[in-house]
Amino acid sequence: MKYVDTKVVFREVPEEVTLAINISGCPVRCPGCHSSYLVRDVGEILDAVSLKSLIDSNKGISCVSFMGGDADPSYIRDLAVWVRSNYPGLKTSWYSGRSLEQAGDVIPELDFIKVGPFIDEFGPLDKETTNQRFYRVRHGSRGDELEDWTARFRKRVF
Repeated sequence: MKYVDTKVVFREVPEEVTLAINISGCPVRCPGCHSSYLVRDVGEILDAVSLKSLIDSNKGISCVSFMGGDADPSYIRDLAVWVRSNYPGLKTSWYSGRSLEQAGDVIPELDFIKVGPFIDEFGPLDKETTNQRFYRVRHGSRGDELEDWTARFRKRVF
């Protein structure tokens, strides 16, 4: 798995300062995708060594978000496990074009997950009509529960 670039962002995971890692080789190929450059298999290898370097060089982050990685969900799961093991206070997130059912094996290792392909006519997460969903994963004694946080992306007018 390879990544193209990273950014520290404030909107992709509500209430978190997030290191967004843009992963290449996306097999979903959503028409109208704002990150269509991630379809190609380009960039640097994303492994424990590079992930440690990225995290250590971005002090102040509270979350690591894997933006893509749909070609190998088990690798995303392994990276999330690695983050939890090596940075216990750091949260993990995955932006996936997969369905919730297709992402199931990764969810226990995450704190947040965005699922669903981008469909232009429905719009992105900040539109009421979006088909995509963003969940907070709550880990409890009775298993994992998903709390739908999609509405948090809509602008509030006071």
